[in-house]
Amino acid sequence: MPNIKSAKKRVKVTAVKTERNKAIKSALKTTVKKAQAAIATDSADKAQAVSVAYKKIDQAVAKGILHKNTAARSKSALARKLNASA
Repeated sequence: MPNIKSAKKRVKVTAVKTERNKAIKSALKTTVKKAQAAIATDSADKAQAVSVAYKKIDQAVAKGILHKNTAARSKSALARKLNASA
């Protein structure tokens, strides 16, 4: 445990940010899985599900949760699956 006041604050701030990042990343994974499931089951709203997943991925990049190349790769994979199912 740190002794210096600023170090104590950093521990608290880091814990809060870690929880926030974890929640955003979890929601992102859930959304991507829902999109993949919609594509796999040939659901009528699969394009909308992919669109929502794209938005979540872009939001994660904007918040610094994902690297932009990782996001591009994820979006590309979703697009490939969507196009292959059509």
